[in-house]
Amino acid sequence: MLKERRMAAEVIATALWDAESAVDVAMAKAADFTGKLPSLRRQAGASALVGQDAMERASQALVALTEARRALVEAHKELSVAKQQVGLGAITMDDPGGGTKPPINIENEVTAHKSGRTLRPVAA
Repeated sequence: MLKERRMAAEVIATALWDAESAVDVAMAKAADFTGKLPSLRRQAGASALVGQDAMERASQALVALTEARRALVEAHKELSVAKQQVGLGAITMDDPGGGTKPPINIENEVTAHKSGRTLRPVAA
């Protein structure tokens, strides 16, 4: 049973890393695209009004990707809790991207003493 849980955890971890990587790549490409719009408009000698709606939409896309990234990061944290719940707390998954995990209690986070879950304060 432990072997099956570990195999499932490895499949989940790989899928999560792939999703996180895909969002990071999409964010970088969206930021590059968004950043080119104003300079190319100026280079073309067009009015500041030209392409404004496109710039706003591109910026909105970048915000949406940032929110998607936050959701994946939060899912990652929740899966760390689930890993403990299924008895795999001592198992470390190696990030294929070579990234290292930050400590559980990073700045601006508080650990709930009963569940061991990490909470992030939100604005009032």
